Amino acid sequence: MGGALAGLALFASGAQAQTSAPAPADLASAIQGGSLIFEARARHESAEIGGAADADALTLRTRLGWQTAPWRGLVGVIEFEDVRALVDDYNDGVPPAEPFATIADPEVTELNRLQLAWTAAPGFTATLGRQRIAFDDQRFVGSVAWRQDEQTFDAVRLDFRRGPFTASYAYVDHVNRIFAEELDWDSQSSLLNASYAFAAPFKLTLFAYLLDFDGAGAAQSNATYGARVSGTANAAGVRLDYAATYATQSDYGANPIAYDADFYGVDLTATRGPLALRLGYESLEGNGPGQRFITPLATLHAFQGWADVFLNTPDAGVEDAYAGVTFKPDWSAQFLSAPAFTLVWHDYEAEGADADLGDEINFLATASITRRLGVLVKYADYNGTGTPADATRTWFGLEFKL
Repeated sequence: MGGALAGLALFASGAQAQTSAPAPADLASAIQGGSLIFEARARHESAEIGGAADADALTLRTRLGWQTAPWRGLVGVIEFEDVRALVDDYNDGVPPAEPFATIADPEVTELNRLQLAWTAAPGFTATLGRQRIAFDDQRFVGSVAWRQDEQTFDAVRLDFRRGPFTASYAYVDHVNRIFAEELDWDSQSSLLNASYAFAAPFKLTLFAYLLDFDGAGAAQSNATYGARVSGTANAAGVRLDYAATYATQSDYGANPIAYDADFYGVDLTATRGPLALRLGYESLEGNGPGQRFITPLATLHAFQGWADVFLNTPDAGVEDAYAGVTFKPDWSAQFLSAPAFTLVWHDYEAEGADADLGDEINFLATASITRRLGVLVKYADYNGTGTPADATRTWFGLEFKL
């Protein structure tokens, strides 16, 4: 289906190129006057993890959809997603398991988004259907956009904004996870996130995520309550961005194990010109099997190292102290512009025991080839002390967005 999606995109692009019209007078005009959604991402990933056979994946992710023009406050979106494996020497995480290291990019063709948003009044929007949901830095709820099959939610969402105050509530009926459709979760979950920006240097966010999953996801059910402060300040030509988060979690819904666990996180970035320095620390408490702080709806790849060793919190918890540097030189060539280079170092310790969990180095280089086409090279190397096992991952990718 990947080739068919690309062909349809070329056919439909003419509609998007037409001169934009006035506000549509009727629903048919709103649909016809909408905009095309087309994305294509080709990526090679290799993985060397412990005793598993080395894995290689060359995948192509294609998205094709349509977003209507606003009509009487209504905007509709329909989007299909297709993932094809051109080289499939890897375990994609969907049973039955292959004898390779895991690269969580299964082949799938599915409806990625089907949503209707209604802006009933200025500052108030209701969204119904299959949609992306991401709060704050996606540490607790996100779309896992790094994987080829992103995470979406069948949900009803309400968003309210007035001045510096914003609030969002979502009821999630189904979680469309990154493992195609075989490992999705039925859900009776409520997500609440509210914030007040007192000023640029200080924003307070309070959240409550009550997650109740059926079947195989039952052990991931939990109630998480927390607060986050974040902001930006400038001093002596340096921009400072910070965030600090505390959350407490307990069993909830169908979870068969009673537990309580806490989360602490702090992140500070100082930017001057093309150079940014970052320091941070995270602690996820662990008190035994099934009794550890978990974030099953998070964009986990963005946290605790890109080798994906700690996607599941260890029974003894985990502490992550990290430091990074990003450099964005003012340089361009004929077919390359906006380069950026990032280097990050992580040091891991067990939270609930006196144990060294190893360290990790991450590297990322990105650049634009054209306004719509980008290139990426990425590397992660985790050196453990026994368990978890050593892990090395490398990526090369090209991404096009219309």
